[in-house]
Amino acid sequence: MYDCKKLLINGEWIATQGRALDIINPATEEVIGQVALGTAEDVDKAVKAARRAFETYSQTSVEERAALLERIIGIYQKRMPELGKAISDEMGAPLKFAIHVQAGVGLGHFATALALLKGFEFEKKIGTTMLRREPVGVCGLITPWNWPANQICCKIAPALAVGCTIVLKPSETAPISAQIIAEILVEAGVPQGVFNLVQGDGAGVGSAISAHPDIDMVSFTGSTRAGVLVAKAAADSVKRVSQELGGKSANIILEDADHQQAVAGGVIAMMSNTGQSCNAPSRMLVHESRYEEALKIAKAAAESVKVGDPNEAGTGIGPLSNGTQFKKVQGLIEKGIEEGARVVVGGPGRPEGLTKGYYTRPTVFANVNNSMTIAREEIFGPVLVMIPYKNDEDAIRIANDTPYGLSGYVSSGDPQRAKRVASRLRTGMVHINGAQIDLLAPFGGYKQSGNGREWGGEGFEEFVERKAVMGGA
Repeated sequence: MYDCKKLLINGEWIATQGRALDIINPATEEVIGQVALGTAEDVDKAVKAARRAFETYSQTSVEERAALLERIIGIYQKRMPELGKAISDEMGAPLKFAIHVQAGVGLGHFATALALLKGFEFEKKIGTTMLRREPVGVCGLITPWNWPANQICCKIAPALAVGCTIVLKPSETAPISAQIIAEILVEAGVPQGVFNLVQGDGAGVGSAISAHPDIDMVSFTGSTRAGVLVAKAAADSVKRVSQELGGKSANIILEDADHQQAVAGGVIAMMSNTGQSCNAPSRMLVHESRYEEALKIAKAAAESVKVGDPNEAGTGIGPLSNGTQFKKVQGLIEKGIEEGARVVVGGPGRPEGLTKGYYTRPTVFANVNNSMTIAREEIFGPVLVMIPYKNDEDAIRIANDTPYGLSGYVSSGDPQRAKRVASRLRTGMVHINGAQIDLLAPFGGYKQSGNGREWGGEGFEEFVERKAVMGGA
């Protein structure tokens, strides 16, 4: 049984007066531990500790912070199998995927931060002025359950690198990985108060972090609805708010693309992590002349995805991460059918042979138009909608017809044509011809997908203030 009933405040593991919540394994629906639900008073203690620590940590040298990151990386590497197992248990990712991808990308963020720190320009001459980049201060970090190590590490790593102090609230449904990461930081020698972990829910801890007057910035990843609440709570203290929110990304398959590769690859990318990625290519746009061909390819690809026990070799995707998400996804699948979309493969209910656990059938919908609920709302499950288009202009129009703007995907036999289409998409990222993510590139979106950028050098900029010292050059 996992025990996450203590909080890390000012370098000490302490109890909270808040109640405990059961941690549920989504593959079995069984209790595997408990997590403390911290309180506003706990947040206040953590913020006070972080504020005191900022006075000294913000003045440490680049060399000192680089050495700290190096120690974190070494310990993280040793604990990656344990961290991956925790992620698998708490949110359902297949074990191999959880270790090498879920936990692995967190390690990648620390390695990237270390490399960038060594060359980061904290001072720059502009005429007779010295432009200084200084740590923004005490940072409140609020992270989700779908990519727990990734979202924690892509915030912690740059914050520590530039000299900020931290109060972290991870998701209460995926708290185990956060505790292990906290243990890694303590073992690496993060100074007292520099990193604080306050487990809890949004109402009790997230809102207290957002509204706290002594927190200088909040970095939030989660739903657009919750992001709006965070921004409203933060407004009274005029703190910086960086948001990475929802998405409904279009995957445009131009008619000159290799459809076998592009369509099948798009389906597998959509189903990865059980569809629980904000940048998932959830709307596949296919030219009307090749639509039926694409449906056949998509059907075969979805049928090849093995759903099952995260601990079994060969499992492609595990369950959805929690019961609330399971109910939401099942409801949206039913809504798609009700609104006239055709189920090509999958549909409501669990996959055959799975009678418990939050398992969902990989589902592909045809005959979808962009006004349907399943084309508008972020489903956050293994559900792909396929929409026909008439020409490039029509595809661009459909792709941009969404309140979101996180990512986009374009496939074409002509790379220049793909780039032209990509340039018209109102999204923070675009993947051309199956290009993978790049930890050095900024991650973030337009419109209701948020207003910040994480990862790489742009991620560093979120955690610094700019000071112009006139006559200081």
